[in-house]
Amino acid sequence: MDALAGRHALVTGGGSGIGAAVARLLSEAGAAVTLAGRRAKTLDDAARTLSRAATVVADVTREEDCAAMLHAAHAAHGPVDILVANAGAAESAPVAATDLALWQRMIDVNLTGAFLSAKAALADLVRKPVDDGRRVIFIASTAGLKGYAYVSAYCAAKHGVIGLARALGTELAGTGITVNAVCPGYTDTTMLADSVANIVRKTGRSAEDVRATLARDNAHRRLVTPEEVAATVLFLCMPAAASINAQAICVAGGQA
Repeated sequence: MDALAGRHALVTGGGSGIGAAVARLLSEAGAAVTLAGRRAKTLDDAARTLSRAATVVADVTREEDCAAMLHAAHAAHGPVDILVANAGAAESAPVAATDLALWQRMIDVNLTGAFLSAKAALADLVRKPVDDGRRVIFIASTAGLKGYAYVSAYCAAKHGVIGLARALGTELAGTGITVNAVCPGYTDTTMLADSVANIVRKTGRSAEDVRATLARDNAHRRLVTPEEVAATVLFLCMPAAASINAQAICVAGGQA
């Protein structure tokens, strides 16, 4: 499939989990892909499996890193047509135990990182001539659509990401650029494994029991796969999705 031939996709947090799955599907659809993240080896391992891929080490919480990320991506494959702002992290604590440092870390990587990535990419996205193939896709979460106990900072950040997608999509409506948020439920990734390990440490429950509990929060009673999230991203990049803009799309087996 070469539906995205001639396109250049930048995927933040592209070395593992949802980001790596997104990069793989976009590459298989013909796009050149730049993978960005903080760990060079993880990025390089993911890029080796793709046909046209470059990597750049960047911390999306730093404005200067985001500017350098776009410069490196441009040097590798030319102007960016698709931004998938996927980089994120999750930490848990009751509100009373959530200190300002934890709060700020969650806001910085999940919300500010999404904003800085999009802002840095805008010059490429709005270049002339304008066409209908340019996309900004934020990977948010069902935590941006409802509340979860013990992850107030993460929920607040992901609610903010959805607001950002709706605002930017409205701002860019009519330009040929669409902006949407994809909102996975609990997804079988390394980040989820880290969360499971943290719950096991705090509660003494088995990892199998914790995973089953998290899976039951998804309407179809199982964990979402990274490939299912990536398939939603791929669809949003297709010409058939050109009229889908400023939306939050839930991938969790049912309504969040």
